[in-house]
Amino acid sequence: MTPTAIRADLLDFQAEPGLDERASPAVRWRPGHWLLINGDGRIAAVQAEAPGDDWHKLDHTGRLLLPGFIDTHVHAPQLDVIASWGTELLDWLNTYTFPAEAAYADPAVAHAGAERFLDALLAHGTTSAAVFATVHRISADALLAGAQARGMRLITGKVLMDTHAPDTLRDDVVQAEADCEALIARWHGQGRLAYAVTPRFAATSSEAQLAMAGRLLARHPGLYLQTHVAENRAEVAWVASLFPHDRSYLGVYARHGLLTERAVLAHGIWLDDADRRQMADAGAQIAFCPSSNLFLGSGLFGWGAARAAGVNVSLASDVGGGTALCQLRTLADGYKVQALAGQRVTAWALLHGATRGAAQALRLGHELGSLEPGAVADVCVWDWACGPVAQRRDDIAQQRGPTVADLHERVFAWLTLADERNLVEARVAGQSRFQRGPVPA
Repeated sequence: MTPTAIRADLLDFQAEPGLDERASPAVRWRPGHWLLINGDGRIAAVQAEAPGDDWHKLDHTGRLLLPGFIDTHVHAPQLDVIASWGTELLDWLNTYTFPAEAAYADPAVAHAGAERFLDALLAHGTTSAAVFATVHRISADALLAGAQARGMRLITGKVLMDTHAPDTLRDDVVQAEADCEALIARWHGQGRLAYAVTPRFAATSSEAQLAMAGRLLARHPGLYLQTHVAENRAEVAWVASLFPHDRSYLGVYARHGLLTERAVLAHGIWLDDADRRQMADAGAQIAFCPSSNLFLGSGLFGWGAARAAGVNVSLASDVGGGTALCQLRTLADGYKVQALAGQRVTAWALLHGATRGAAQALRLGHELGSLEPGAVADVCVWDWACGPVAQRRDDIAQQRGPTVADLHERVFAWLTLADERNLVEARVAGQSRFQRGPVPA
């Protein structure tokens, strides 16, 4: 790749901002600077002066450049059921999700779905993700192959589900373990790919399968664990009835050795203080999925309580319960959820949770989520405003002073009003993987 320099308004984070701290010193703001990307796809430097003629220069003056978004919980096959009407979690799974996922037994469907999903992620400014495939080995194979072809950092695995599920979506412990081992051997650690042991949630895995998942994690250090926890009150009650000897829903996972520093647990709405302490001690993270929580009526996540307990929190779309792959929409919904819960969070906290915070929670802070020299150049260029309303709001916001607190006014308006139409370009390891066409007049 030709060494490339991009001029834009550069925004990232050098530490974790407070939830309600508008003047946070964690914010790193470098307007009108050049981001230099080496031929190996890594960031070489950030500087105010233009580089020499040996750099290919791209001038995006007046546009915003951020690290690519990281989505820590999303379901690839559920693009087919996004925006489905009318039910809470358990009914929604049976009515919409399970029938859609059954189709992925067909390799042609699995490959087409993976290609569509990965291209859609990039077109929404998401360059890395932790993804649920389906119970079928081919669905994980297709996702990993597609991500490898695009140079993306992707974490995924075949779903484990051997009970309380349709016949077309149940596996068995022996075959599931063999499938996971084959996928791990082929893909884990290859380039930017990683495998995640993926029990859908406690209710759809037997004791034997959960124990097998724990063995996989113990056998292969460095694997991820992804699942759901405490999303919906009916789900929590069901898990309690299935595992009556465990103190809590989270305790089911802990007992089977699934609560590790690489565990990504989606939702975590109905956890208690003891659960949060246990998560913090393990170094696990909660993937906060505000759009999905609102859409399915699941509840309001307590970000402040999780932060106070020392739990890592990242932001996730949870498509198809969530209604958009665009992380900007996720962040805007995150603000609304927290406002309903009595906590006003800043644009800084929200953006950090989808960039540097997510990378660090995934133990990938050396590679992702910032504009530090040496990091992989997964970056996106955005327009500050699209359309007359957003443009007027941005014009007014720019009239404020030069401080970080003043900048927050502009960034918060952008975060709230922007969406994937604002995305100009997405680069993965320095390579352009999405470019917007001409904007209609």
